[in-house]
Amino acid sequence: MADSQLDHRVLERAAEAEDFEHPEIYDEEGELDQGFLERVRDAIHAEDADRLRASVVPLHDSELGDILQHINFDDRQGLVRLLGEDFDYTALTQVDEAVRLEIVDAMPNAQIAEAVRELDSDDAVYILEDLDEADQKEILENLPFRERVRLRRALEYPDESAGRRMQTEFVAVPPFWTVGQTIDYLRDEADLPEEFTQIFVIDPSFKLLGAVDLDRILRARRPAKIEDIMRETRHAIPATMDQEEAAQIIQQYDLLSAAVVDENERLVGVLTIDDVVDVLQAEAEEDIRRLGGVGDEELSDSVLTIVRSRFLWLFINLLTAVLASAVIGLFDATIEQMVALAVLMPIVASMGGNAGTQTMTVAVRSLATRDLDIYNAGRIVRKELAVGLINGVAFALIIGVVAGLWFDNLGLGEVMGLALIINMLAAALGGILIPIVLDRFGADPAIASGAFVTTVTDVIGFFAFLGIAAWWFGLSSSL
Repeated sequence: MADSQLDHRVLERAAEAEDFEHPEIYDEEGELDQGFLERVRDAIHAEDADRLRASVVPLHDSELGDILQHINFDDRQGLVRLLGEDFDYTALTQVDEAVRLEIVDAMPNAQIAEAVRELDSDDAVYILEDLDEADQKEILENLPFRERVRLRRALEYPDESAGRRMQTEFVAVPPFWTVGQTIDYLRDEADLPEEFTQIFVIDPSFKLLGAVDLDRILRARRPAKIEDIMRETRHAIPATMDQEEAAQIIQQYDLLSAAVVDENERLVGVLTIDDVVDVLQAEAEEDIRRLGGVGDEELSDSVLTIVRSRFLWLFINLLTAVLASAVIGLFDATIEQMVALAVLMPIVASMGGNAGTQTMTVAVRSLATRDLDIYNAGRIVRKELAVGLINGVAFALIIGVVAGLWFDNLGLGEVMGLALIINMLAAALGGILIPIVLDRFGADPAIASGAFVTTVTDVIGFFAFLGIAAWWFGLSSSL
């Protein structure tokens, strides 16, 4: 399709969208309105393309993404088919990977190539990167040379790198241009990004020299040289940098966008604030899932995929539970002497486990955001130990009194309180040190810490409680 035809279709779609009233698709609680969802389903089942367009064409791509998440496979395929050229493919960047692949796999590669041409390069890469290499190659071959080169270069960068998330559409000018020349270029050039906040300055080899914000352009006189009003880009991001680290740089320095450069310092793209928000949200969600031992699991995944995702860490937890049970087995004679010990044991383990999880969660997130490093680790460890000691003493007094009155045995309350203090200290130490050590050796602390911290609190909690109880029983017997 020629560029003029594409532009005409885009303008036609925009005008058509303005003819439709934007529907209210969320209820007062922010949930997707079930009545609206039913109307969409009814239009799909009735093969009523006009009614469907009136409902979904005016929607933002994130809203359309919500609808795709809430309808089943057949309805998704029907929606895409009925909308045809009016389907907003940007919505595919707003859904789970499983849903996106479900939709894309049902489309011929020629149709995907046509859709990709309408998208910003970062959105196009987001869709293409999940496809098989053969499909990627066929789709890219159906694109114009310039677009094909841009997308292929972005796809060659590592997964979850700045190069994968960057937008290859940007505005760059030479340093010897005047402000007047630059403004005229922005007005006359058709092949420019739809939205941008700064203009990059490059030399003939595309090496990045600096940048000029649009407000500076508007305030400068037309004869002024770009090199005189540009600023150095102190926060240029290497294309191979991890996307989370790149997002943290943009967040730290409050940037709206940042230049992305290759190994030769040549400008290859721009990372924008909307990409950064998506990256930070995705990384935070990933950390939360991994802390729960569910990896990259998503709601739309199949039962078998979810089982595979969870089985390994459940098996590891089983092994740690067996270890804790073995510790209990060492004191079976002590438990036989006082059944109350069996009643109180879960309290010690539970308190330690919860305290360890609290510390571990803070530690893992701090490591991810680079707030916790080798320079402040000692201070953080001491602080967590202090927190563990204070909480341990406070809850030891509470549970010691409760246990003593419950079983009419003050000595048992003392045993319980002392064991709780020890386990709370162990939980604080394990919760902070285990993620640090794992991170130091290159393991992912988010996915591996939970099992180890639980083992530490269970084993030490049971050993301290039953060991002190055995000592106390032996001392009481000797007296």
